[in-house]
Amino acid sequence: MDFEYQAMRTFADSWGLLYMFAIFVFVVFWTFRPGAKSLSDDAAQIPFKED
Repeated sequence: MDFEYQAMRTFADSWGLLYMFAIFVFVVFWTFRPGAKSLSDDAAQIPFKED
């Protein structure tokens, strides 16, 4: 049991960190891409559409 924990811990410390960093970079890129402004503006107006 201890070996399984240590193996998962080692994996999470190396490849898991790289995976989470890649997701972070993708989300930042997706948010600041040129076509995202209109979608962001539409999403910002959702609470006021019923008024």
